[in-house]
Amino acid sequence: MTDLLPVRGRLLPWTGADGKPCYLVGDGAGYVSRLADRIESVQLGMADDLLEHAARLLAEQRLTGEELRYLARRLSESLADVRRVAESRGARLR
Repeated sequence: MTDLLPVRGRLLPWTGADGKPCYLVGDGAGYVSRLADRIESVQLGMADDLLEHAARLLAEQRLTGEELRYLARRLSESLADVRRVAESRGARLR
């Protein structure tokens, strides 16, 4: 009897149409893996830009409630993207 290792998929930086996570099983060298790497890079860069923008806006101390809610929504979305990247990369370290 052979001992089979569990197959672990890479958590991709996007979700399916139903909002569920998408995973990729492979060696990490294919087209979808490279696309996922590029998207993760874009998401992390956008998070950096958004943090800088948020810091400037909050320093002004003249935000309306609507502007603050909009900023909070964008920060929340960005945080979810960054968390997904961290989960995906952390799982691949094991």
